[in-house]
Amino acid sequence: VIICNILSFKKATNNDLKEIVSLYNHSILQLDHYGINQWDEIYPNQDVIKEDINKKQMYVGTINSSIAVAFVLNEQTDEEYKSGKWHNSTDPYMVVHRLCVNCNLQNKGIGYKTMQHIESFLSSKNIKAIRLDAFSENPYSLQLYKKLCYNIVGTAHWRKGVFYLMEKLI
Repeated sequence: VIICNILSFKKATNNDLKEIVSLYNHSILQLDHYGINQWDEIYPNQDVIKEDINKKQMYVGTINSSIAVAFVLNEQTDEEYKSGKWHNSTDPYMVVHRLCVNCNLQNKGIGYKTMQHIESFLSSKNIKAIRLDAFSENPYSLQLYKKLCYNIVGTAHWRKGVFYLMEKLI
């Protein structure tokens, strides 16, 4: 997939806010179109995204200076994460939140390439595991994480339904 060879990553800035919010809003419409009720106007909204940027936890992958993908990387977990059967609770880990690929660039390997980048980046920082949650009714994200060998270690129940807690040792 040629398009992924020109994908470059950086921390998001407030200058990226409008484009990132648009990326998520379009994704919400597309998810709704496919009957996947994962995100809405409540989450993730502009305030959540702005906070992610201000905390320097939001990253974007760009192609020709346009945002192709956005995601958050931090150590924050919800109370529901405590129910996960994590492989090693003492090793350093990071959590991926809100991975979102530009709707116009779907099915081109961008999500896969982004997760590979995250894994490589974190491994170089001596992080031993990546954790995330995936909506149980989103077959696209579930397929991506399965292809990348993430393991389901539990479930979380939030406003939108059941999410799988997932982990990969790196």
